[in-house]
Parts: sequence; structure tokens; C-alpha cells
Amino acid sequence: MELKDFLDQKVAEYNQPGFITYDPVSIPHRFSKKQDIEIAGFIAATLAWGQRKTIINKCVELLAMMDNAPYDFVLHHSDADLKALLGFKHRTFNDIDTLYFVAFFRWFYKQHESLEEAFTIGWHEDQDIMEKLLGNFHDFFFQLPDAPQRTRKHIATPKRKSACKRINMFLRWMVRSDDKGVDFGIWKTIKPYQLICPCDLHVDRVGRKLGLIERKQTDWQTAVELTAKLREFDPQDPVKYDFALFGMGVEEREW
Repeated sequence: MELKDFLDQKVAEYNQPGFITYDPVSIPHRFSKKQDIEIAGFIAATLAWGQRKTIINKCVELLAMMDNAPYDFVLHHSDADLKALLGFKHRTFNDIDTLYFVAFFRWFYKQHESLEEAFTIGWHEDQDIMEKLLGNFHDFFFQLPDAPQRTRKHIATPKRKSACKRINMFLRWMVRSDDKGVDFGIWKTIKPYQLICPCDLHVDRVGRKLGLIERKQTDWQTAVELTAKLREFDPQDPVKYDFALFGMGVEEREW
């Protein structure tokens, strides 16, 4: 069996509703309003490091502090409401970071309809635009005058040579559109062919074993290299193969 056929088979196996339950994508799937999906998805992606069960539990905890209505909370919270967020922590992400995220979302959504607008600064249709978009988003996100220096490490940027795994995963959720029910496809400006494959530990390992990655380290250029290989299999939707590589890495012992 050729590698493309093998990976297509694995995509079909993992890109289905059963994938949602144990994955951080389950968090935005709790909501139906576009802005709730965006905020919950961004939080889930930001907190997505460590054990998946712990990630999901921490997201549930934080969203409960926002009355399970994140869009309404960020727009209409009082100072007393913010006190509920004090003490939240997941690994190195703490309440200082949480409060800044809320402040940014409040400022942003008072002026904009969708978070996609923050990710499309300088957008055009070229295939290799994502490095520019993510750099622009990082600068945009931290433009508020009280932006804590410590919070910057939680929003990756190619400018720091990061693989930007979590933001690329979030973008996959928002942009990819198919009939499988996992990714949302609620953003229409950024195109699936422009996405970069999230390159986490599992994807990196399986990608190397399959000869899709040659670069020794794992950084932005590694994610670009992997995506370029995946575009050979599907130029319009290369990041669908994230399901195959991640699913194999998590679920199948031989990888």
C-alpha cells in the first residue's frame, strides 16, 4: 500500500466523532454560538499540553468559572466576577495569564465579530502566508498596555522559531471543513491549504518514522517541512493528515 493510501485510511479511521471525546476539541464542542466556540477553543488549545484528561479537566474548571458562557462573561463581567478566576493554574499558565486573556477578549469582541479577524491581519491567498499571520497575531494579541511579559510564552510565534503546535491545532479546528463533525470550519477567510500541521510529540515521532520529516530539531521549519510533504498527498487539505499521525501516535503502540 502506498503511503498516501495508508494515511488516507488512517484519516478516515480517526477523523470521526469518536475522536472528540478524549481530545481537547471536545471543549469548544460544548458550545453552539460562534464566539463561545472561538473563546473555548482558544483556551483549550492554549492549555493543551500534558495529559489529555488533565487538559480537558482544567478547561472544564476554567469555563465553569466563566459560568460556562465565555462570550457573555468576557463582555459583561464585573470586578467581582474576575475574583473567581484568581488561583486558576495549569502547569505554568496561571491567573495572571487568565486575566489578560479575558481583558484581551473583552477589548477585542467589543470591536469585532469574530476572532478570525485577529488572525487575518495581512492575509492574502498565497499558500505560505501562515508564518506572517501568526507573527502578526502575536503582536496584535499583546498590544494592550498592561500585557504581562510572562504571558507571551503562552502564545507561540514563528519569530521565536516555535513549531506553534497549539495555535496551529486551534486553526485546524476553526478552518477545516468537512462532514465528519470534528473540526468546525466556521472561519472562511483562511483556507485549509494555508494551514500548517500541528507538530506535537506524537505527530513528530510518527512523521519521522514515515520519512515525512528529515529536520533534526522540532521547530517552525519542521512543521513547514512536514506540511509540504502532506501537501503532496492533498494540496487543498494537507492538515487532515494530523488526524492520522496523531491518532497513530496516541492509539497504536507500534508507533
